[in-house]
Amino acid sequence: MPRGQKSKLRARAKRRQARSETKGLGGAQATAAEEENSPSSASPLLGDRSQNLPTAGTRSTSKSPQRAAGVSCADSNEGANSQNEESSDESYCEDPLNEKVVLLVEFLLRKYQEKEPITKADMLKSVIKNKKYQFPEILKRASEHMELAFGIDLKEVDPIRHCYTFVNKLDLTADDMVIDEEKTPKTGLLMIVLAVIFKKGNCATEEEVWKVLNLMGVYAGKKHSIYGEPKKVLTQELVQMKYLEYRQVPNSDPPRYEFLWGPRAHVETSKMKVLEFLAKVHDTTPSAFPSCYEEAMKDEEERARARIEARARSSAMATARAKAKPSSSSCPK
Repeated sequence: MPRGQKSKLRARAKRRQARSETKGLGGAQATAAEEENSPSSASPLLGDRSQNLPTAGTRSTSKSPQRAAGVSCADSNEGANSQNEESSDESYCEDPLNEKVVLLVEFLLRKYQEKEPITKADMLKSVIKNKKYQFPEILKRASEHMELAFGIDLKEVDPIRHCYTFVNKLDLTADDMVIDEEKTPKTGLLMIVLAVIFKKGNCATEEEVWKVLNLMGVYAGKKHSIYGEPKKVLTQELVQMKYLEYRQVPNSDPPRYEFLWGPRAHVETSKMKVLEFLAKVHDTTPSAFPSCYEEAMKDEEERARARIEARARSSAMATARAKAKPSSSSCPK
């Protein structure tokens, strides 16, 4: 096999491995959850991709993570790799860094919940310990889990003192940043639902949404360790926050319901951002979803035009106000 192709395969396997570790969160966080009532696992949001890493002392098998995500696209041509992924499961499970990644995600979740500062020194002392030389790789994988599972990015804000902060995937508006203030971040769940809606032509039936969430271990009417009652979150909380619209399908008898993006979702995120999130779940690029990518590009162009027009109007209004003011140099004699 040519050297270049081997390098690509190794790089792809490494990326898949980073996404496979979240399964361990379920077991590793069980004790912490009992002590602190904190979220016990990030794995449901990653679907069967997360099942590649077993709970401590066990082994697991997995289906294709693309199928588990429920929003796969035939154009991405990822199904052909499923056998290779399955054959790699054991090597994922035996990775000695997996345990540290799981513990670091736990640590970061606690910091998020308590709104405490995050420093490299704290991570090394509390989690990494004797694996400090592997810290960059462990942090990279843990950060990816936080992004895909909870919809929050870990950003370094002080490269000298190595201080970090969390940034929500949504461009949160001024009114109370409700999702970000929650003890359990729900942005990851919202991003998955927005992706399903987008993939289904900007309108997804309730059955289509729950089909995806069921594959990820989230069920209507069944209390979830992270989200509480998921149906209430989707059909009430996120609707009241105007992130989602939930309405009856026209002329449906018996009544059926469907989801659309809410007005706040259109403001705080975009089709391209949701597509980028979806692409990361599938370990690919946005262009691997041609029809969605084309629509997202058009949406970006429209948003850019709207911003230019808004700036032009603002500038014109400022000029008009300046001309309307009386000259300060003129005064009656």
